Amino acid sequence: MIPLRALALTFLFASGGVAAEPATWPQWRGPARDGTVTGPAWPDKLDAAALKQLWRIDKLGPSYSGPVVAADRVFTTQTVDKKTEVVTAHDRKTGKELWKASWDGSITVPFFAAKNGAWIRSTPAYDGNTLFVAGIKDVLVALDGGTGKELWRLDFVKEFSAPSPDFGFVCSPLVDDTGVYVQAGGSVAKVDKKTGKVLWRALKDGGGMMGSAFSSPVFAKLAGTDQLLVQTRAKLAGLDRGTGKELWTKEIPSFRGMNILTPIAVGDDGIFTSTYGGNTRLLKLSSAGGKYETSDAWTFRYEGNMSTPVVVDDHAYLLGKDKRLVCVNVKTGKEAWGSEDRFGDYWSLVANKNQILALDNRGILFLLKANAKEFELLDKRKVADAETWAHVAVCGDEVFVRDLTGLTVWKWAAK
Repeated sequence: MIPLRALALTFLFASGGVAAEPATWPQWRGPARDGTVTGPAWPDKLDAAALKQLWRIDKLGPSYSGPVVAADRVFTTQTVDKKTEVVTAHDRKTGKELWKASWDGSITVPFFAAKNGAWIRSTPAYDGNTLFVAGIKDVLVALDGGTGKELWRLDFVKEFSAPSPDFGFVCSPLVDDTGVYVQAGGSVAKVDKKTGKVLWRALKDGGGMMGSAFSSPVFAKLAGTDQLLVQTRAKLAGLDRGTGKELWTKEIPSFRGMNILTPIAVGDDGIFTSTYGGNTRLLKLSSAGGKYETSDAWTFRYEGNMSTPVVVDDHAYLLGKDKRLVCVNVKTGKEAWGSEDRFGDYWSLVANKNQILALDNRGILFLLKANAKEFELLDKRKVADAETWAHVAVCGDEVFVRDLTGLTVWKWAAK
């Protein structure tokens, strides 16, 4: 079935119209799931003349979920009164509430993680029709994007008789034409988009604390094969998207299984990652006679902690455990530079050509030049009074910032 919006666009183009869909942010780390966007260069400043507030919604409950931006609406999640998870669709132009859905959902996270809250963590995914939301109690819920009607629900704890994950459902869903890919139920699973039926299950690890995956999967073409690239708490792996067959695996050591970053496919069959209590590395994948082999192209003694970097012109810009930003040449593994400045515990980063926008968890927005020779800060600005752990979304000339109490939409001035 063709969505009404698509029919309207077809009519406009066929009749000589010039209407075009606005830029969107449909999932974790953006359209290509790599933290990059394309479009006109941003201004070199973040002051009121360069970045103006369009609207703000207050009194949202806390959430780690980044905003998901469709052509005409914005989806947010929140945990209310430490017991209910709520998903809301807002009008993109005004912030007006369009619909709301909710269900029971709360856990108590381990004591060493409790300071950062026990609210919903995963960023939903939207395919233009259906919104796929991961609730913290290891449930995946499919909602009609137009109405908020629940289409189906999958409880992984019940489905697989698995322990409830100690850190909750952290992985952000990944969607293609046939399924939804998640790390849940102490495993990696592909779920039918239409029905919620499990199509396959792989990399079973028993669940519980060691089954509480932190990372999110991506699609990649490596060693000539399209595959699902997954980082569990113990290893990197490539899975066949159709069957879930393990193509290859590689142990990735870290402290308490904190393999948090989303892996990044770079260059010729390279995979970049960094771990808490481990190091930064580039894994190379090769294939001969139908067999895959992995090797470390290089390792670099630096802990990437929580922030997935962006890669621009063969250089990764990575915020580490020591709160410095480092620039690493992904071909050689050499540190190009490290900042003298230290920042917050977490950055979400978006790159647009040679500019990088970074949202610090302290509510500060940084604008950098992607400069492999030196740290080049263009500007910074406080954009939220509450903490900002959710990933910033950038759609054309709009910037969406979700803090722990609300959502603010900003607009770039024409450069």
